Amino acid sequence: MLQTSLNSFHREYGAKLVDFAGWEMPLLYRGIVDEHVYTREHCSVFDVSHMGRLHVTGEGAEALLQRVCTRNLADMPVGLSRYSHICNEQGGILDDVIVSRFDSHYLVVCNAGNTAKITTWLHKVGDDFDVEIVNMTPETAMIALQGPEAMDLIAKLSPLPLDDLKRYHFKHGDFMGADFAVFRSGYTGEDGVEVILPASMAPTAVQMMIGQSEDAGSPIKPAGLGARDTLRLEAGMPLYGHELSEEIDSISAGQSWAVDLSKDFIGQPALKQVKENGPKRKLTGFVMEGRRIAREGAKIHADGKVIGVVTSGSHSPTLERAIAMGYLETPLPEAGARVQIDIRGGRGDATVVKLPFYKRGGH
Repeated sequence: MLQTSLNSFHREYGAKLVDFAGWEMPLLYRGIVDEHVYTREHCSVFDVSHMGRLHVTGEGAEALLQRVCTRNLADMPVGLSRYSHICNEQGGILDDVIVSRFDSHYLVVCNAGNTAKITTWLHKVGDDFDVEIVNMTPETAMIALQGPEAMDLIAKLSPLPLDDLKRYHFKHGDFMGADFAVFRSGYTGEDGVEVILPASMAPTAVQMMIGQSEDAGSPIKPAGLGARDTLRLEAGMPLYGHELSEEIDSISAGQSWAVDLSKDFIGQPALKQVKENGPKRKLTGFVMEGRRIAREGAKIHADGKVIGVVTSGSHSPTLERAIAMGYLETPLPEAGARVQIDIRGGRGDATVVKLPFYKRGGH
């Protein structure tokens, strides 16, 4: 099993470590609900070093990424990041990625379980372009600071001036002779940053941030993958392998905003057809009656027939209700409609709601 450079840190802080996409990662430290609530109210640090970090360089870098990404990247200035999908010819999602433009290269951040697949895909398509693709995951670390106090804290702790850093923008610089970059992005529904730095420096950097934040009276606390999952679910953010897969297209997933059908890319003709005909299913939210949780794969019923399937479900610490996301056949029931979801041999009542369940600054 692979380990991030923060493995000793996780053990020191009492993490329960689990296998996640071939990496030994912290599921929790103090408890999922505790870590979730602390992130919503203060600031937590997450180790996300398991995610793939690919450098794409060369004269053909932009053309290659334009060919494989659903999002238009041609007008991206240096210092900007964009969320995009990478699709197969049928419009199925190979992965959802964030592409960032540096002055000398592009950075593609992909999901841990898809790093090898996306690297192979870029090499395959890249045969027609003048590019070099380098997997920087082993020699770098990636940490996320998330929560309403995150930006104030990172502005005080970072050697870079970050007061003017806008959402989905980044800055990079040099600290003690090492390159690092700070991206204003995240996967919790809260404000915050993701920091990429040399793997060898990560343990010292995280301990320093925690120590300095404690001295400032706003302690940063570690949080694991369990809280990261409940946070992203409340924010209606899709997870690859659940809401996104090679069998699901970007439009059905409710992410047509990340697709530019006016440009040529792999999967564009198929997605154009879905757009013209209308998707046969769409991603939807559900709030359960009672405390029973709808799990992935559970069938959704209405009017005596199966109309969909659950992709993610959990207890929402913020709403104090059980929530779920899943795909329903179109045309969709109106928000407020009642459905039944299979739960442990029985059925639980649920209400259809619009996503997300939670927005920063209010539920």
